[in-house]
Amino acid sequence: MTLWTAVLAASVLCLALKAVGYLLPARWLEAPRSARIADLLTVALLSALVMVQTLGAGAAIVVDARVPAVGVAALLLWARAPFLVVVAAAALTAALLRLWGWAA
Repeated sequence: MTLWTAVLAASVLCLALKAVGYLLPARWLEAPRSARIADLLTVALLSALVMVQTLGAGAAIVVDARVPAVGVAALLLWARAPFLVVVAAAALTAALLRLWGWAA
């Protein structure tokens, strides 16, 4: 299967899922249990994406300057810092560590 076939198949699948969502009764989607599952699923997917982007390098796990940068970001988010401050501090952390030679 080529890359474009996979992209087109995924696009059709996403469109079909969206159409099914419009066909479901509203009471199913507004139920507290469904809303809770959707909230938790969103957090889990975002967390997985952050970890894959932080530690992944192809098929290998790599600990480099991204790991402390994500730690700084998490600490600042916990302290309720503004989002732009979080992004700037994490980028500065990674940049300084790479400047000082910690690339991998």
